[in-house]
Amino acid sequence: MPTIFSHPAAALGIAPWFRRVPRSLVAVAAICSALPDADVAAFGYGIPYVHPLGHRGFTHSITFAVLLAAFAAFSYRRLTKSDVSFRVAFAFLFLVIVSHGLLDAMTNGGKGVGFFVPFSNQRFFFPFRPIRVSPIGMEDFAEKAAVVLGSELRWVWAPFAGLAILGFATRRKRDGGLGPIENQKTDHRSVT
Repeated sequence: MPTIFSHPAAALGIAPWFRRVPRSLVAVAAICSALPDADVAAFGYGIPYVHPLGHRGFTHSITFAVLLAAFAAFSYRRLTKSDVSFRVAFAFLFLVIVSHGLLDAMTNGGKGVGFFVPFSNQRFFFPFRPIRVSPIGMEDFAEKAAVVLGSELRWVWAPFAGLAILGFATRRKRDGGLGPIENQKTDHRSVT
Protein backbone atom coordinates (compact mmCIF):
# COMPACT_ATOMS: atom_id res chain seq x y z
CA MET A 1 0.00 0.00 0.00
CA PRO A 2 1.14 3.56 -0.44
CA THR A 3 1.52 5.30 2.90
CA ILE A 4 -1.25 7.17 4.64
CA PHE A 5 0.63 10.33 3.57
CA SER A 6 0.19 9.70 -0.15
CA HIS A 7 -3.41 8.55 -0.58
CA PRO A 8 -4.64 12.16 -0.03
CA ALA A 9 -2.80 13.18 -3.21
CA ALA A 10 -5.84 11.86 -5.07
CA ALA A 11 -8.10 14.49 -3.51
CA LEU A 12 -5.73 17.26 -4.56
CA GLY A 13 -5.32 15.87 -8.08
CA ILE A 14 -8.99 15.26 -8.77
CA ALA A 15 -10.47 18.43 -7.20
CA PRO A 16 -9.59 20.80 -10.09
CA TRP A 17 -11.74 18.68 -12.41
CA PHE A 18 -14.86 19.60 -10.42
CA ARG A 19 -16.48 23.01 -10.35
CA ARG A 20 -16.75 24.75 -7.03
CA VAL A 21 -15.41 22.05 -4.76
CA PRO A 22 -14.96 23.74 -1.38
CA ARG A 23 -11.63 23.29 0.41
CA SER A 24 -13.49 21.72 3.30
CA LEU A 25 -14.80 18.97 0.99
CA VAL A 26 -11.27 18.41 -0.33
CA ALA A 27 -10.15 17.97 3.30
CA VAL A 28 -12.96 15.45 3.89
CA ALA A 29 -11.95 13.61 0.72
CA ALA A 30 -8.31 13.52 1.84
CA ILE A 31 -9.34 11.89 5.12
CA CYS A 32 -11.66 9.46 3.35
CA SER A 33 -8.87 8.51 0.95
CA ALA A 34 -6.87 7.02 3.83
CA LEU A 35 -9.80 5.34 5.66
CA PRO A 36 -9.64 2.03 3.78
CA ASP A 37 -6.37 1.25 5.56
CA ALA A 38 -8.21 1.11 8.89
CA ASP A 39 -8.59 -2.56 7.97
CA VAL A 40 -5.06 -3.26 9.26
CA ALA A 41 -6.77 -3.42 12.66
CA ALA A 42 -8.14 -6.79 11.49
CA PHE A 43 -4.71 -8.32 12.12
CA GLY A 44 -5.15 -7.53 15.82
CA TYR A 45 -8.39 -9.50 15.86
CA GLY A 46 -6.87 -12.54 14.18
CA ILE A 47 -8.55 -11.92 10.83
CA PRO A 48 -6.19 -13.16 8.11
CA TYR A 49 -5.04 -10.96 5.25
CA VAL A 50 -7.03 -12.84 2.59
CA HIS A 51 -10.33 -12.83 4.52
CA PRO A 52 -13.00 -10.54 3.00
CA LEU A 53 -12.64 -8.32 6.09
CA GLY A 54 -8.85 -8.60 6.06
CA HIS A 55 -6.37 -6.07 4.73
CA ARG A 56 -7.17 -4.86 1.21
CA GLY A 57 -10.51 -6.64 1.38
CA PHE A 58 -13.93 -5.02 1.83
CA THR A 59 -12.62 -1.55 2.73
CA HIS A 60 -10.72 -1.48 -0.55
CA SER A 61 -13.71 -2.59 -2.63
CA ILE A 62 -15.83 -0.61 -5.04
CA THR A 63 -18.84 -1.32 -2.81
CA PHE A 64 -17.11 0.28 0.18
CA ALA A 65 -16.17 3.31 -1.96
CA VAL A 66 -19.83 3.76 -2.95
CA LEU A 67 -21.08 3.43 0.63
CA LEU A 68 -18.44 5.70 2.18
CA ALA A 69 -18.83 8.31 -0.57
CA ALA A 70 -22.62 8.36 -0.11
CA PHE A 71 -22.33 8.63 3.68
CA ALA A 72 -19.62 11.32 3.53
CA ALA A 73 -21.44 13.36 0.84
CA PHE A 74 -24.72 13.25 2.76
CA SER A 75 -23.03 14.10 6.07
CA TYR A 76 -20.94 16.88 4.53
CA ARG A 77 -23.95 18.58 2.96
CA ARG A 78 -26.02 18.20 6.10
CA LEU A 79 -23.34 19.48 8.48
CA THR A 80 -21.96 22.33 6.35
CA LYS A 81 -25.11 23.48 4.55
CA SER A 82 -22.86 23.71 1.48
CA ASP A 83 -24.37 24.57 -1.88
CA VAL A 84 -22.37 21.79 -3.56
CA SER A 85 -24.87 19.21 -4.82
CA PHE A 86 -25.01 15.70 -3.43
CA ARG A 87 -24.28 14.37 -6.92
CA VAL A 88 -21.07 16.40 -7.26
CA ALA A 89 -19.93 15.68 -3.70
CA PHE A 90 -20.63 11.97 -4.14
CA ALA A 91 -18.84 11.74 -7.50
CA PHE A 92 -15.78 13.58 -6.18
CA LEU A 93 -15.62 11.52 -2.98
CA PHE A 94 -16.19 8.24 -4.82
CA LEU A 95 -13.32 8.88 -7.24
CA VAL A 96 -10.98 9.79 -4.40
CA ILE A 97 -11.95 6.79 -2.25
CA VAL A 98 -11.83 4.25 -5.09
CA SER A 99 -8.36 5.56 -5.98
CA HIS A 100 -7.10 3.97 -2.76
CA GLY A 101 -7.59 0.44 -4.07
CA LEU A 102 -6.33 1.41 -7.52
CA LEU A 103 -3.09 2.71 -6.04
CA ASP A 104 -2.70 -0.35 -3.83
CA ALA A 105 -3.11 -2.57 -6.90
CA MET A 106 -0.05 -0.82 -8.36
CA THR A 107 2.23 -1.72 -5.44
CA ASN A 108 4.92 -4.37 -5.58
CA GLY A 109 3.78 -6.26 -2.47
CA GLY A 110 0.86 -7.71 -0.58
CA LYS A 111 -1.76 -10.18 -1.72
CA GLY A 112 -3.83 -8.07 -4.06
CA VAL A 113 -6.93 -5.90 -3.74
CA GLY A 114 -10.47 -7.24 -3.29
CA PHE A 115 -12.22 -4.82 -5.64
CA PHE A 116 -15.39 -6.92 -5.76
CA VAL A 117 -15.77 -7.96 -2.09
CA PRO A 118 -18.43 -8.93 -0.87
CA PHE A 119 -19.45 -10.47 -4.22
CA SER A 120 -16.07 -12.10 -4.85
CA ASN A 121 -13.01 -12.38 -2.65
CA GLN A 122 -10.65 -12.63 -5.60
CA ARG A 123 -7.66 -10.30 -5.20
CA PHE A 124 -6.16 -8.27 -8.04
CA PHE A 125 -2.97 -6.46 -8.97
CA PHE A 126 -2.42 -4.40 -12.09
CA PRO A 127 0.26 -5.55 -14.53
CA PHE A 128 2.10 -2.23 -13.95
CA ARG A 129 3.25 -2.20 -10.31
CA PRO A 130 5.89 0.51 -9.83
CA ILE A 131 4.91 1.73 -6.33
CA ARG A 132 7.04 0.38 -3.50
CA VAL A 133 4.78 -1.22 -0.91
CA SER A 134 4.78 0.46 2.49
CA PRO A 135 5.53 -1.92 5.35
CA ILE A 136 2.82 -2.39 7.96
CA GLY A 137 4.25 -1.25 11.27
CA MET A 138 6.47 1.65 12.20
CA GLU A 139 9.57 -0.42 13.05
CA ASP A 140 9.94 -1.61 9.44
CA PHE A 141 8.85 1.72 7.99
CA ALA A 142 11.64 3.70 9.66
CA GLU A 143 14.37 1.83 7.83
CA LYS A 144 12.58 1.83 4.44
CA ALA A 145 11.02 5.31 4.60
CA ALA A 146 13.30 7.01 2.08
CA VAL A 147 12.79 4.35 -0.59
CA VAL A 148 9.01 4.09 -0.04
CA LEU A 149 8.41 7.86 0.06
CA GLY A 150 10.66 8.39 -2.96
CA SER A 151 8.63 5.85 -4.90
CA GLU A 152 5.39 7.56 -3.85
CA LEU A 153 6.72 10.98 -4.82
CA ARG A 154 7.44 9.66 -8.31
CA TRP A 155 4.43 7.37 -8.86
CA VAL A 156 1.66 8.99 -6.77
CA TRP A 157 2.34 12.66 -6.04
CA ALA A 158 3.85 13.61 -9.42
CA PRO A 159 1.03 12.05 -11.50
CA PHE A 160 -1.68 13.61 -9.30
CA ALA A 161 0.12 16.98 -9.47
CA GLY A 162 0.13 16.64 -13.26
CA LEU A 163 -3.56 15.74 -13.20
CA ALA A 164 -4.29 18.83 -11.08
CA ILE A 165 -2.32 21.11 -13.42
CA LEU A 166 -4.13 19.65 -16.43
CA GLY A 167 -7.45 20.14 -14.63
CA PHE A 168 -6.71 23.79 -13.91
CA ALA A 169 -5.50 24.35 -17.49
CA THR A 170 -8.59 22.67 -18.94
CA ARG A 171 -10.87 24.74 -16.74
CA ARG A 172 -9.07 27.93 -17.68
CA LYS A 173 -9.43 27.18 -21.39
CA ARG A 174 -13.07 26.07 -21.05
CA ASP A 175 -13.97 29.13 -18.96
CA GLY A 176 -12.61 31.53 -21.57
CA GLY A 177 -9.23 32.21 -20.03
CA LEU A 178 -10.53 33.32 -16.67
CA GLY A 179 -8.86 31.85 -13.65
CA PRO A 180 -10.72 30.05 -10.90
CA ILE A 181 -11.07 33.15 -8.68
CA GLU A 182 -12.67 35.32 -11.35
CA ASN A 183 -15.28 32.62 -12.07
CA GLN A 184 -16.37 32.19 -8.48
CA LYS A 185 -17.93 35.35 -7.26
CA THR A 186 -20.09 33.73 -4.58
CA ASP A 187 -17.87 31.08 -2.95
CA HIS A 188 -14.39 32.25 -2.08
CA ARG A 189 -13.66 29.01 -0.20
CA SER A 190 -13.55 26.91 -3.37
CA VAL A 191 -10.40 25.19 -4.50
CA THR A 192 -11.25 25.39 -8.16
